[in-house]
Amino acid sequence: MSKNLVIVESPAKAKTIEGYLGKDFTVKSSFGHVRDLPKDGLAVDVTNGFQPSYEISPDKKKLISELKSLAKSAEEVWLATDDDREGEAISWHLKEALGLRDNTKRIVFREITKNAILNAIKSPRTIDVDLVNAQQARRVLDRLVGYELSPVLWRKIKGGSTGLSAGRVQSVALRLVVDREREIDKHQSKSSYKVTAQFIVDGNKVLNAELPKNFATSGEARAFLEACIGATFSIKNLETKPAKKSPAPPFTTSTLQQEASRKLGYSVDRTMRIAQNLYEAGKISYMRTDSTNLSQEAVDKAKHEIETEFGPKYVQTRQFKTKNESAQEAHEAIRPTNFNDRHAGGDRDQKRLYELIWKRAIASQMADAQLERTTVTIGIRFAGGTTATVQAHIDDSPFVDTPAPAAKASGSFPGELVAQGEVIKFDGFLRVYLESKDDEDDEDAKGMLPPLRIGQDLNLGQMKATEKFTRPQPRYAEASLVKKLEEMGIGRPSTYAPTISTIINRGYVIKQDKPGQERKFTEFTLQRNQITETSGKETFGSEKAKLFPTNTGIVVNDFLVEYFPDIVDFKFTATVEKEFDEIADGRMNWQKMLEEFYGDFHKNIEEIQGSSVVSFKTGARELGTDPSSGKKVSARLGKYGAYAQIGESTDDEKPQYANLREGQLIETISLQDALDLFTLPREVGFFEDKPMTIGIGKFGPYVKHDDKYVSLTREDDPYTITPERAIELIQQKRAESVSESLGEFEGKLVTTGKGRFGPYVKFEDKYISIPRNESLAGLTLERAVELIQAKRTAEANKFIKEFPERPEVKIVNGMYGPYLAVGKRNVRIPKDVDAASLTLEECLKLAGDEPAPAGKTTAKKTTAKATEKAPAKAVAKKTTTASGAGKKATTTRTATAKKK
Repeated sequence: MSKNLVIVESPAKAKTIEGYLGKDFTVKSSFGHVRDLPKDGLAVDVTNGFQPSYEISPDKKKLISELKSLAKSAEEVWLATDDDREGEAISWHLKEALGLRDNTKRIVFREITKNAILNAIKSPRTIDVDLVNAQQARRVLDRLVGYELSPVLWRKIKGGSTGLSAGRVQSVALRLVVDREREIDKHQSKSSYKVTAQFIVDGNKVLNAELPKNFATSGEARAFLEACIGATFSIKNLETKPAKKSPAPPFTTSTLQQEASRKLGYSVDRTMRIAQNLYEAGKISYMRTDSTNLSQEAVDKAKHEIETEFGPKYVQTRQFKTKNESAQEAHEAIRPTNFNDRHAGGDRDQKRLYELIWKRAIASQMADAQLERTTVTIGIRFAGGTTATVQAHIDDSPFVDTPAPAAKASGSFPGELVAQGEVIKFDGFLRVYLESKDDEDDEDAKGMLPPLRIGQDLNLGQMKATEKFTRPQPRYAEASLVKKLEEMGIGRPSTYAPTISTIINRGYVIKQDKPGQERKFTEFTLQRNQITETSGKETFGSEKAKLFPTNTGIVVNDFLVEYFPDIVDFKFTATVEKEFDEIADGRMNWQKMLEEFYGDFHKNIEEIQGSSVVSFKTGARELGTDPSSGKKVSARLGKYGAYAQIGESTDDEKPQYANLREGQLIETISLQDALDLFTLPREVGFFEDKPMTIGIGKFGPYVKHDDKYVSLTREDDPYTITPERAIELIQQKRAESVSESLGEFEGKLVTTGKGRFGPYVKFEDKYISIPRNESLAGLTLERAVELIQAKRTAEANKFIKEFPERPEVKIVNGMYGPYLAVGKRNVRIPKDVDAASLTLEECLKLAGDEPAPAGKTTAKKTTAKATEKAPAKAVAKKTTTASGAGKKATTTRTATAKKK
C-alpha cells in the first residue's frame, strides 16, 4: 500500500494527479459530496445553534468504507478537493466521515499540472473552518427557506401542488424575469424619424451622414426634406483624433458564461460542464472564480507566446483589478494552463470553448489597438438663403412640432449633418480577439471615410427620413441574467448555473424563441429634387433563446413579493451574500447570522400559515362575458396549468374549460383570445367525402381524418390552419407510410418506406436508415442486404462489455469513443482507462453507484407530471427549445413606394 492517500472529488482528476505524484501516492475520488442534509425533514436544530444533522449519502456508504480502510493503512492522508467554499466543505465532510484528525493535510491548486500539484504538496495547510462555515451557512439557510416556505406555497396558492417550491437566489432570479416581462408589456412604442444622407464624393465614393437627432413627427421630417430641395452641402469641419481600444480582462465564471452564450450559443449549464471537463483534463485553470487576476507565471508565459507568435510590439502585460469587492484576488481568472497549446479539448464543444478561453487570456496581455477617429460636420445652406446656426451637439429631446411653413420660415431646422469614420492604425489585441456585447447594433459600425477637406462642396445622392420605433428592454437570456445577478451582488460563481436550471426545471420560466410581429413604417426619400413617400412593413421583436415567465412563475413571484418581501428583495439578498463573505473571512459568526435571519422569517411563516390567505391571485381573473351564452369568462391557474373557463360550477351545470396556449399569460390574455380557445375541436372541411377535424391532444395539435390522426408541425397553428394545408399533411403522412417490397433475404421479406427520420429499409422488425446521398427510388435488393449486414455488424460491436449480473450496466462503443451506460445514464470513461478491462465494480465507481446484490437491479424513480383533469377542450402543447445565444430583438423591413 502507498504511504500517502490523496482524495480528490473527480475520478477524471485522480488518474492524472496520481501520474504526477508517483508510486508513493494513491489518488482516490470521493465522487463529489459524501455527506449532506437528508432529503426528508428539516435536519436542522433551530433551537440549538442551527446545528445540521448530516448523513452519508446512501450511494456513498460503500465508498466511505473503502476510503476508511485506505486511510487507516496510509501514513498520511491529503485532502485535495477544489479550492473554493464548496471544495473546502467536501474536505471537511470527508474528514468527519472518515474520522481523520483535525490537522489532516489540505492541499489546493488552481490547475491540474505537474508543477501545480507538486507545489501544492510542498505547502499543505489544514482545513479552513471559516470557509466551511460559510458553506454551511448557505446550505442551512437555503434548507430553512425551502423547507418552511415551500409548504406555504402548496397550501396558499389555489390549485398549487407539491411541485411548487421557493429558494432564496432562485426567487430573486424569477423576480427579475417577471419584472422584465411586465416592463415589456407596459412599453408603449413611440415613433420618430431618423434622417440619413448619402453624398457622392470624387465621382464614385460614398459618404454616409446623419442628423444628430430624430424628428418627432412625419410632418417635421417631410418639411426638412422639402427645405433641402436645392440646398447646397459642404464640409464645415474635420476633426481627427487618435483613440485606442483596450482588451477585456481574462474570463471569470460569469463573463465566460456570457461570452460563450453570445459567441458559441452555449447555455450556462452547458458551458460549465464543458469547462469542468477541460479543467479536469488539465487544460485550463479552475473554472469557478470571480477574479480577473493572473499569476506572474501565467503573465510571463502569455508574454512569451505573444512575442513568439506576433512579435514584441504586440506585448503589453497587465494586471486587472476585479470590480467585485468580494472577489478573491488570490485566485486566478480562467486561463489555459499551457499558452503554447492553441488547440485543446476532446470533442468539438471543448475545442471551441478552449479556443475562446485561450484568445481572451492572450488578448488581455496584448497591446492596445491604436485607432484614428474622424468626425465630419457637414453644413447646409438652404435654397431660401437660411444659414445653419444650430450647434453640432444637439440634445436628445425631439424638435418642436411646428407646421412645415413656419419651421422653414423661421430657419429652425438643424443645419448640420455628421459623418464619422474610424481607421485602425495598429490592430494590437484585435489581431486575436474582440469581446461581444448583448446590445450590438450594426448601425453603429463605422467604416473608413473618403478623402475630404474643409470647404469641399458635396453632391447629394439621396436623403432619407425613416420612421423608427422605440424598443423595450430585451428579455433576459441566460447569460444576461447571470450578468444582472452579478452586478447586483447576488449569487456567486458556483451558484449561477444551478439557479437558472432550477427556475426552468420548476416550470417557473421557459426558455424559448419568439417570432417577430409585423408593423407598418413610413419613409421619405429626397432624390433628384423629388420627394418619394414609401410605405412598408417590418418584422420586429423576434427573439432567440430568451427567458419567459410562466403563469405559475408569475403567481409564485407575486405571492412572495406580497407576503415574503425579504426573500425577493434585491438588496436584502445581496446583503446575505456579503454576510456569507464575512463568515468566510472570519469576521462573522455563522450561527448568529442565521439567528438574525430566521427569527423574522419564521415569524412571518407562522403568520401566513394562520391567516385567511387561501387563494392568491389564482382565483378567476374575469375577462368579460361570452356573447353566445351570456356566461362569465375567466382565466385561472389550476393544479396542472393555466386555463380559461366559461361559466361557474353549479348543481345544474358544469363550466367549460380550455387550457391556455403556450405563451399566453393570465394577466394579459384578452376576452377574444380566451374565447378562441374554445373553438377546438373544429371541422375545417372534407377530404374524400370525410370530415377533417382539428384538435389538440396529449401529443399536441392534430388533424383527424378517417379515424386516423396526423400531427401538425410546429409552424401550423391549429386555430387558423386551412383545409388545403390539412389535406397536404394527410397526403404527406400517407406517402411516408407506403411500404414497398424489394424481395426476400434469408427467407424473410425486405421492404422500404419513408418515416419521420427519412427513408429506411425494414427487415425483421428493424429499421435501417438509408444514407442521405442515396435515393429510395434507386435502391436495389443487393444494396438493402448490404445495409442490413452493416447494421448487424455495428450492433455486434456496439457493446464492448456487458455484465449479466447487472444487465443495465454496459460499456458501449460510442461515436466519440467508449462510454459507460448505466440504465438511462451515460458516464464518460477517462481516455487513459482501458474500457475493455473495467470490472463491474470499477464501472459502478465511475458512475457513483453502490453495487447491488447479484440478480437485483437498481432503477431511478421517476414521476410523470399529470395532465389537466378538467374536461378541457384544448390542452396546451409543451415544447422544448434548443439552447442558444440570447440575441436581441431583430427588425426586418420591406417597403413599397408611392410617389407624392
